[in-house]
Amino acid sequence: MKKPRLMLAGAHSGVGKTSVSAGVMSALTRRGTCVQPFKVGPDYIDPAFHTFVAGRKSRNLDSWMLSEETVRSLFCRNAPDQGAGLSIIEGVMGLFDGHTETAAGSSAHVASILSAPVVLVINGAAVSRSAAALVHGFDHFQPGFRLAGVIINMLSSRQHYEMLKRFIETEAQAPCFGYLSKNHEYALESRHLGLVPSAEVDRLAERLAALAQAAAETIDLDGLAALAESAPAIEAAPLPPAVVSANPARIGLALDSAFNFYYEDGLDLLIRLGAELAPFSPMKDSALPPGLSGMYIGGGFPEIFAAELAANRPMLEAVKAALDDGMPAYAECGGLMYLCRSLTDHEGREYEMAGFFPEKTSMTRRLQNFGYVESRFEEDTVLGPAGTKIRAHEFHHSRL
Repeated sequence: MKKPRLMLAGAHSGVGKTSVSAGVMSALTRRGTCVQPFKVGPDYIDPAFHTFVAGRKSRNLDSWMLSEETVRSLFCRNAPDQGAGLSIIEGVMGLFDGHTETAAGSSAHVASILSAPVVLVINGAAVSRSAAALVHGFDHFQPGFRLAGVIINMLSSRQHYEMLKRFIETEAQAPCFGYLSKNHEYALESRHLGLVPSAEVDRLAERLAALAQAAAETIDLDGLAALAESAPAIEAAPLPPAVVSANPARIGLALDSAFNFYYEDGLDLLIRLGAELAPFSPMKDSALPPGLSGMYIGGGFPEIFAAELAANRPMLEAVKAALDDGMPAYAECGGLMYLCRSLTDHEGREYEMAGFFPEKTSMTRRLQNFGYVESRFEEDTVLGPAGTKIRAHEFHHSRL
């Protein structure tokens, strides 16, 4: 199958690859190109920006939590065919940053699995000829790996770009596909887990429109589209067939501004296995959807909306009553915090939560846990029997 695709990867975290990716996706979409977004690794926030600008749900590709064949299958299932559009994959952290000392989970690993051309995003704000050394190092670091090009971010002028372009193309032999200027009009703000979620960004549509316009003016969109078209054909095994059930398991899905950290392919898999998802808002709804078989309360930013969550006593009581009555539930990260006795925010304000678990939770100023983990179930759970081993990731600014 011909699936036009390319990856936009960063030299390091904070280089602005999400701004570049969202700008390119938005500019291409505005030209009438169908763009399917993807994100490498366990990230919920960046894909929300992708979805907003491309009008298609962004998908995660993780080569440590999933097998290479599954990564290929999920990509091929969602990527448009040649003539129907193209896929843009945003990398994670730095290009070669993966699980500990290995390449697993890195942007470079996913690019190799998908045979996707890689364009490196670098910060050119305070550099001249050294930019060529940086690009040359990334281009020759891993045997058999080659960059397809470079985009330079955070520049102050066209003249600065032309100088860096000359150094990179003549001394590192890597083509440049343009640049973005440093501009507060379309800068995306950060919080403790990365970018502020798209649902909370002030004047989001206006900011992203300005970003798309800037990308259209200073990034070679035609060149990137041609690069995506140059990707070789890719093959993958089909995913298991969907289960058709006359009596599907109806799962309540907490979904609003406080809880929205979900993987689209994870939700799709539940449906393919015969589940029916029933979204509800812990912030605004007063009752759970009727006829539930179970609940799924994912992560998010409950600490930002703690006052609203605590004020909605009917929902808190309905959730606790359902769990007390034995309803199976899976609650992770922010969802777990919601089920505890209370949540204390960054300012020290304590809010009463559902109280199913007697523990209290509190936000911290410093990162508590970060990275991939392997876990083993010590008891039988709804996710598997005792002894089951799973792979997951942690990113916590909170304590139980």
